[in-house]
Amino acid sequence: MKVDNGVTNFAVYEDATEFYGMAEVTLPEISSITEEVKGAGISGTFNGAFVGHIEAMTLTLNFRSVTADAIRLAEPRNHQIDLRASQQAWDNASGRFKQTAVKHILMVTPTKLAPGKLAPASPAEASGEYAVTYFATYIDGVKKLEIDILNFIYFVNGVDYLADVRKALGK
Repeated sequence: MKVDNGVTNFAVYEDATEFYGMAEVTLPEISSITEEVKGAGISGTFNGAFVGHIEAMTLTLNFRSVTADAIRLAEPRNHQIDLRASQQAWDNASGRFKQTAVKHILMVTPTKLAPGKLAPASPAEASGEYAVTYFATYIDGVKKLEIDILNFIYFVNGVDYLADVRKALGK
């Protein structure tokens, strides 16, 4: 039996440069676009999800202080962010902790920079918010999730659920 413990640690990169001073990251939520379905032959309503179509995604990066890196990420352009994490789990069969490599790759553009606060002997709690157009997750080097809004890709566990849509649209 394997029991997940959580994130051992993580690192944030852009253009192979590691950002220091990171406190935490809030990854995008993936929420399907839905439409209320009602009509003849249905005894009520339900929210029908459009396959592969998702609500706007947002990434939040929290810094301990205002840094040159935080300000660079406010440049109004695309930024490719590479989040690398080591996740720990207890493997009861071997009686050891195991580490799993998890990598998230995101294409983002800045929407907000919050420089935080100033107080003696305390973190500034600066943060940035970013609109996400591409989000992929790899676990131990295997692609598990890829969402590419601009290129009609919605890939989950080996299946691209928008492949037929691209074909129908001639893409």
